[in-house]
Amino acid sequence: MATSGGVTEQDYVIEKVRQEFECRVLWCEGRPCLEYDDQEQLDEISDYVKSKFDRELFEVFFTAIESLPQDY
Repeated sequence: MATSGGVTEQDYVIEKVRQEFECRVLWCEGRPCLEYDDQEQLDEISDYVKSKFDRELFEVFFTAIESLPQDY
């Protein structure tokens, strides 16, 4: 479903998730992939998407992957 300016509902939900949580959205072949820190954060994001937008997480994101620890 497109809204004014060519922004889709999916894009809107993704932007709200990015504003609410410290996570990244990666794009693979034009599909959004959620990168999250840990299972707790993934559960919080999933609950947020369900409660605010009445959508399942994987209706918005193609997949979700846990962030790898950064070596310094």
